[in-house]
Amino acid sequence: MNRLQLEHLIRAAADIADDDELVVVGSQAILGQFPEAPPDLLLSMEADLYPRNRPERSDLVDGSIGEGSPFHETFGYYAQGVEPGTAVLPPGWEGRLVPVRNANTRGATGWCLEVHDLVLSKLVAGREKDVRFLRVAAAAGLVQQDVLLARLVAMTLDAAVRDRMRQRIAEAWRLPPDA
Repeated sequence: MNRLQLEHLIRAAADIADDDELVVVGSQAILGQFPEAPPDLLLSMEADLYPRNRPERSDLVDGSIGEGSPFHETFGYYAQGVEPGTAVLPPGWEGRLVPVRNANTRGATGWCLEVHDLVLSKLVAGREKDVRFLRVAAAAGLVQQDVLLARLVAMTLDAAVRDRMRQRIAEAWRLPPDA
């Protein structure tokens, strides 16, 4: 996905949900802060998002422009309507959201997770693709280890999950992105 595609999804989802504010929580939120992010961070063809003021309309967004929809078939990318609690995030994340709002979004705002919050939410999920996302972001200088660790400490997590995340953060600065 690229920034123009994300802007298109924000515009379309805002129209469908009748909400001019959407929160983008999936990997493509990286495009909010880094419109020219490394290609290895832009592999997904979906944007996980929810209407900020009308979260109950996530299903409507998903059904209208989600996976397998005519929108997806036409454009090759889609929105995954999710619930507000889908991403496990560190305290204060809402104050760090990065706005995407311009003529391409017709004035609607896509509030994208800040990169450190995004990476931590992906590490909670712990899939291999999420660990690779961290490694690529670290290698590209998009995230700082000390910021990740400080926010990790503030998260309410199981001790085993926290330890696994701490280890993966440390490895990201020791191993190449494709290791």
